[in-house]
Amino acid sequence: MPYINGKEVLPMELLQEIQKYFKGGVIYIPDVENSRKEWGTKTNTRSILKERNSEIKAKKKSGMTIPQLMEEYHLSYDSIKKIVYCQ
Repeated sequence: MPYINGKEVLPMELLQEIQKYFKGGVIYIPDVENSRKEWGTKTNTRSILKERNSEIKAKKKSGMTIPQLMEEYHLSYDSIKKIVYCQ
């Protein structure tokens, strides 16, 4: 996150009030809690992984072994096992 000077974005009254508690330095102001989005909602990563995991399950069901799936998808044994057996 880039550094922004408070003079550029805050009203002078608010800036003076903040300076009573914090003078100089860098301060982080978090976003409103309810405005946070869940992981993967800004991109299509979530749907890509869901599709990949479905493919892995189908290939395992059709007879592929975990080592073969590890080789094809470049995932660890534990990752393949979680996808196939836990989801």
